[in-house]
Amino acid sequence: MQRKRLRVVIVGGGIGGLFAANALIARDFDVSVYEQASALGEIGAGVFLTPNSVRQLQRVGLGPSVEKFGARVGSGSHYFRHDGAPIAPVQVTDSSGWNATFGMHRADMVELLAAALPQGVVRTGHRGVGLEQTGDVAHVSFANGATVEGDIVIAADGIHSDLRHYAAPPSRPVFHGSVAYRGVLPHHLIPHWPADRWLMWLGKAKHFLTFPVRSGELINYVGFVPADAEMKESWSAPGDPDMLRREFEGWDPRIGTLLSQVQKTFRWALYDREPLPAWTKGRLTLLGDAAHPMLPHLGQGANQSIEDGMALATILARADPVNVPAALLAYERLRRERVAAVQRGARENGMRYNSSYADLGVRDAEITAHAAFRRQLYDHDVVPEAEAAATALTPIAGASPAS
Repeated sequence: MQRKRLRVVIVGGGIGGLFAANALIARDFDVSVYEQASALGEIGAGVFLTPNSVRQLQRVGLGPSVEKFGARVGSGSHYFRHDGAPIAPVQVTDSSGWNATFGMHRADMVELLAAALPQGVVRTGHRGVGLEQTGDVAHVSFANGATVEGDIVIAADGIHSDLRHYAAPPSRPVFHGSVAYRGVLPHHLIPHWPADRWLMWLGKAKHFLTFPVRSGELINYVGFVPADAEMKESWSAPGDPDMLRREFEGWDPRIGTLLSQVQKTFRWALYDREPLPAWTKGRLTLLGDAAHPMLPHLGQGANQSIEDGMALATILARADPVNVPAALLAYERLRRERVAAVQRGARENGMRYNSSYADLGVRDAEITAHAAFRRQLYDHDVVPEAEAAATALTPIAGASPAS
């Protein structure tokens, strides 16, 4: 007896939704991805991949693409005080010493995930706005008037998800009083800048980060500064390069050298949410920023979305049309504690990065000790625990679990 090929509707064509599609198709699901933009792509700059997600990308055959499009971040990575005084090395490996830490341009990441999908899986120009469930099927409606049905609906449509309220009680994003100026510079404009390391400078209420992307051809920079008022969360709000330069006057001269080349920058307000009490209702579940938006101070937003997708695919591989709701609840139970801990860790690290300490020596000691937390974070492999969670599901009689 063959397992019915379950139909999965993914709303959102960002990193989380596209990776989930790859992981589910590898498990022989019938998958469609619906993205609201007219074309796939990401305005913005870099995303940081760490070993806990790279091992999942390898599992779906995307390891070579990460190596091709990414820039491996090496052992020269370091934290500095605002004036350039060294604080501590940056942890770039898991406990085994495996360095699978890469800077990626967001556009490259979306492209490699989409290119691995069969033609026709992704449909653009579809913003999911409504959901109805009738026991054994779910119907998604879109702003353009289209509707689609599936056995499973995954809302991967970001921090401002239009489908979240069908699974979770209302909640407001939490603004954290900071703005990130983001952009990339061609390496040839700053040829002496190292293209193989992650570098961060920490000062009062501000910090500045760089890492390489696109095989080192580009240097990604992010300047985190206080905001005077709440701003709408956006990857693409224009920023003022001169204002950015003024924010970091008097810091390590290396930062001034880099910023002297910036002609265009984008501004991004920092929001997250308190952990949600529920992600799932019936045949709908949330994934990535729709479920657990987090601050960027652990570099884990995309990585946790990838973990979500692999956990979901692993558990659903044991599901049948009847027990899909139970499988989605098992996924939620598995992931909620993990991502809540990462959300809290990102907030705590933001306090360290913004030097919110009377004694910076205490801050520096915490930064040094934080390597142990990162090793634990990077050691995590979501698949064994997802397989254990899936064993509690009752498979179709006589059917072999998908592999």
